[in-house]
Amino acid sequence: MRQVRAVVRRSAHAVTGLVMGLLGWAGAAVRRRQPVVDQVAAPKPSPPPPPPPPPPPPSTGPAPRFVPAAKVIDLTGPERSTSYGIGGTDLGVPTLTPDGRLLLVFGDTFDQFRAGGPGWRAPTALFADPDTVTAGLQWTGAAPGANGSDTRAGQLVPQPHHSRIRGFHVSTQLPSDVVRLGGVLYLQVMGCEGLGTVHFTELYESRDNGRSWSSTGCWWPGDHWNGWFQNLTWCPGDDGYLYCVSTGFQRDKGLMLSRVRVDELTDPDAWEPWGWTPSGGWAWGDPPGVVLPGAFGEQCLRRIDGHWVLSVFDAGHYRIDVRLLPTPTADMTTAPVTTVAQGVAWGQEDHARGRVAQLYGGYILPGSTLDDVHLVISQWNTGPANTPYRAMQFHTDLITT
Repeated sequence: MRQVRAVVRRSAHAVTGLVMGLLGWAGAAVRRRQPVVDQVAAPKPSPPPPPPPPPPPPSTGPAPRFVPAAKVIDLTGPERSTSYGIGGTDLGVPTLTPDGRLLLVFGDTFDQFRAGGPGWRAPTALFADPDTVTAGLQWTGAAPGANGSDTRAGQLVPQPHHSRIRGFHVSTQLPSDVVRLGGVLYLQVMGCEGLGTVHFTELYESRDNGRSWSSTGCWWPGDHWNGWFQNLTWCPGDDGYLYCVSTGFQRDKGLMLSRVRVDELTDPDAWEPWGWTPSGGWAWGDPPGVVLPGAFGEQCLRRIDGHWVLSVFDAGHYRIDVRLLPTPTADMTTAPVTTVAQGVAWGQEDHARGRVAQLYGGYILPGSTLDDVHLVISQWNTGPANTPYRAMQFHTDLITT
């Protein structure tokens, strides 16, 4: 499990390859981006560990109930985010900043209300008033990042698209999750090349409430833990640990669990997986095991009203599910499951009843309660026009419905 650290560097290229390479990534799971490869003298990562032993057969869990989330508002698009230079974008991973604002971090961003075109940058971020969560987020400013301003969202990482990083030609760096620990914000990004190819993941930090970001120097090769530590979500506990649920970027893997002490977050060797062995059962530090079989995409782990709440885009079933857990190590296969949004074909949508075409994401907004959970859900029509390409706010009641 040895990791390597390196410094990042990029060069420039064009945006066109992004959209053309992604048109086939439609249907039940739309969420990857386009890059290319280039080799430079890069440190050689340690060989990946052997595949973990298979966990015991999962328990038969309850069938998910359908409690449809209703759309509150479009978060991005015309008359919503264009004043900050964001026409089309997706994701919207949220956290509260140390100064009390709401920060949402987006993926590939463009000037026009579509995927592709001018103004390509990623990731980007907008600030919102946390008091507007219930009625629909209202933006208050943009994160300048490396090349923007208070009124135009800039790219949070310094390298241009199609840059050479660690010997690879990386077209874009996409966010998985962001967390506030004390007065510092931490952001995990994936360095992507081609659909489903992640060359590395890296931790960035912000010490000015999300306005600017710099690398912590902590990174992992894309094949870390056999490629199950790429797309992740995390949440701090009360015991000094940050708990992390992760999967691959390809939407063909289940979920695994790991943890790290908060004060060792940027030490890649300090992270330990939750694994299963025939002699010891489930334990920390064993080879990583599958805590939830399936084919998953974006995830969001947060604590709400004393529960650990995990929202997951289930690409295999084309829906967004929410699970309530008493602890991070609870059996996810038997946890109560609520489907809050179901993927449907274009022409069959009903956003008031949680029926959304080409959906993904599902990030939990701060300020949510179990009887009023607010989620950021993405939508990308990969037809010829590549629009709509947006983030939307939905809400549902997990308790009284």
